[in-house]
Amino acid sequence: MSTNSKLKKEGIEIIEKLDTLKVNTIAINVASKLCLAFPEHNLNRSELFESLSRLSMYIAKMPEDTSGAKYFYKNNSIYFNEIFDIQEMSKLAVHECIHFIQSSRVSSNSKMGFYNSISDSGLGLNEASVQLMASEANLSNTTTETYYGITINSISPNYYPLECTLVEQIAYFTGTYPLFDSTLNSNDIFKNTFIVKSDKHTYNTIVKNLDKLLALESDLNYYSLDLQYADKINSIKLLNKLINKNKEEIMSLFFKTQNLIIEKCFKSEFNNIRNIDDVKNFNKKLYNFKNLIGYSDNYTFYNDFYCKMMNAIEEKKIYIEKYGEINLFENINTSLILVDNTKNIFYFVNRFIRKIKKLVGFNVSKEQDINNI
Repeated sequence: MSTNSKLKKEGIEIIEKLDTLKVNTIAINVASKLCLAFPEHNLNRSELFESLSRLSMYIAKMPEDTSGAKYFYKNNSIYFNEIFDIQEMSKLAVHECIHFIQSSRVSSNSKMGFYNSISDSGLGLNEASVQLMASEANLSNTTTETYYGITINSISPNYYPLECTLVEQIAYFTGTYPLFDSTLNSNDIFKNTFIVKSDKHTYNTIVKNLDKLLALESDLNYYSLDLQYADKINSIKLLNKLINKNKEEIMSLFFKTQNLIIEKCFKSEFNNIRNIDDVKNFNKKLYNFKNLIGYSDNYTFYNDFYCKMMNAIEEKKIYIEKYGEINLFENINTSLILVDNTKNIFYFVNRFIRKIKKLVGFNVSKEQDINNI
């Protein structure tokens, strides 16, 4: 499909091309923000400015359900909604220019960041990670917002807020460096880091859930726009039914994913505890996680899980105080390891030992380690 056909399909109608002065203004603004925000990722401001200044940028009419800007990698162009001034364009351009960096750093167009066009997967994770970088570069403030009955503290209230919240939760365990490095360079550093912190099945499930969440929100926007122009009672009833159904599915999927992150990651952290300092760090980390989660009127999972973990950590603390630091390779007390009831204890003890060996530097091949997670 040609670029013009794709633009037409997405409802984007070009009004005018931005002049060189405005393009350079946006390019230097974005290059400066990214280099200041992420010095550890070796971004060169002059080189980045030179690359961004070569992009074609347009003012266009865009559908109400789209974001304020859109990057097309096939013709290296960015299209801005006509309602925004140059200052707002510079903010919106950060997200799109990160997409440009993604496309310029891969040898194949089949993968950009976390998105794989061949398998059509990873779009939700990719958009969320890019938006988190853009929000950080723009020095965005955190605000409390409610979406579909879910209340969150969001650094990105207008773009992918639920997806960003979930990815922030994951980055709480992995750190942001692996997340942003994989975002920019389309590698598996983040994936492998998170698998060590949880497991392979959990990672794949979360990626799929983020894609589903993005699709549900897209459908919801479509139904909401249709409702604005519906004039028949049957159509209005059907659209309202579809909208309510989508909202319920979004809420359910969000909390299902959040609960999975909480359970898998904190159980893994718990099983890595060896001494009293680890106990203190775990308590602090579990408590502070409350600032990242989404809530609803009926949501109780985090509080229930917190109480359960406090009981478990107290038992482990008593054991350490009585017998000393836990040796993770000898005489493992299986009562101090939290396991998944769907798998037997021997599987988890073996998996646990392998993780610890990797953490302390045992010579375990990367491929073999990942396959056994």
